[in-house]
Amino acid sequence: MAANLVLVLNGPNLNLLGSREPHIYGHDTLDSIAEALEDRARALGLEIDLRQSNHEGHLIDWLHEAGARGCLAVILNAGGLTHTSVALHDAIKAISVPVIEVHLSNPHARESFRHHSFISAVARGVICGFGAQSYHLALDAAAQLRQ
Repeated sequence: MAANLVLVLNGPNLNLLGSREPHIYGHDTLDSIAEALEDRARALGLEIDLRQSNHEGHLIDWLHEAGARGCLAVILNAGGLTHTSVALHDAIKAISVPVIEVHLSNPHARESFRHHSFISAVARGVICGFGAQSYHLALDAAAQLRQ
């Protein structure tokens, strides 16, 4: 069991944070987000394992792994797959680990194709629109799941 472990999974193009459309996603890189999140996790008595892939199958495999390991939670920023992936939806439904959906921007204030999420219906909660702080809010929410 990994009762204090939170997987932080990041989907396509999030490896480009800091340089990709900073007016939308901010100037923080995924590495800088990871460093700050590590510090926050330690303060909360949690461990995090932050991963990123541009491949849907990797995210699905990692969700299955979270279920098999009994992780406390998964924080998932699926990027563009949020709006297209029935397979991620099904993978989340297949595990008992709570998934917290995260977005740096507010998808509801953007293009209409971003208004629908295949993740939201099976996520424990959704946090969006707070930039890198969205991850911290999700980690705080994950910590509350221990109680």
